[in-house]
Amino acid sequence: MDKTAFLGTTVKHRSGFALMVTFSVLLIIIGLTMVLLSYFKEVQHDSADTTAMIQADVYYADITSVFSRFKKKKSLFSTLYMFPVPLRSPDGRFQMMLRCQALSSGVNINWLAMEEQKGMREQYSIAQTVFDVLSQNYNLEDASRLQEMLAEETGGKEKFVKKEYSRLRQKNGIISYKQFAQIVSNYQLEVDDTKASAVPWKKYFTFSSKAKVIDAEYSSPELIALLFDIDLQSVKEWHSDPEKGSLQSFVNDNGGEYASRKNIIAGKNFLEESECTVSYKSAGEQYKFRFEYIQGEAKHFEFYGK
Repeated sequence: MDKTAFLGTTVKHRSGFALMVTFSVLLIIIGLTMVLLSYFKEVQHDSADTTAMIQADVYYADITSVFSRFKKKKSLFSTLYMFPVPLRSPDGRFQMMLRCQALSSGVNINWLAMEEQKGMREQYSIAQTVFDVLSQNYNLEDASRLQEMLAEETGGKEKFVKKEYSRLRQKNGIISYKQFAQIVSNYQLEVDDTKASAVPWKKYFTFSSKAKVIDAEYSSPELIALLFDIDLQSVKEWHSDPEKGSLQSFVNDNGGEYASRKNIIAGKNFLEESECTVSYKSAGEQYKFRFEYIQGEAKHFEFYGK
């Protein structure tokens, strides 16, 4: 086959893939829009009396209801992980943006407090490695103090905080990035270290006590490069390729050892564990809320307000 014919075949293949992805996204948008617009038409006449919080609660219920109707959850969420989904009414009065990501795409921040927990040594080790690398790369002033504060919130070692006095023990550790960000903010004020806010924590960690393994297929290129000791640029090229093969094949083909992390990554099994964020307008103001969707159940709803 000559070069021209080969290129033509490649272009057609990529176009076909792009069309398939576009069609999947379209089906999801249509499904969500039909349910949400049906609600909007019922209440738009008295929307002036509806608070943003009530709207968030209704949107939350409707979106999770749509999720439950999809039988092929992997197809649904894999598509949502790739693209934010915009929803709007024809007259523009209703606007919403839905974003979802794999809940376990990063290292569970709570693993930092599991050094002494049976069967969690490997999880603790990778969490500590990631934390140390970020602390060094961003030259944190007192990384040990930040880790102490995180241990206090996750109910870790008693030398940092008595278990019976751990303020968030009833929440089973750190359950959201909002909670984690507050800890970082407290650290910055105490130590006077503004560099902590520049660390891209979300690229490496996940903030849910439910995450038991790393859903590495959906991890950031930065975390994948660190997990498997692979050149970051190579990972970015693979990550952005719409026709990329499996993570396992990529890692093994690029000098990494996929099997060395088999105990802490999800492998080929799809985890029905997602974190979704919804932004919308109410009375001309922008609002946002988040929730987790785990095995068909919606949990940990958080309203962020304006």
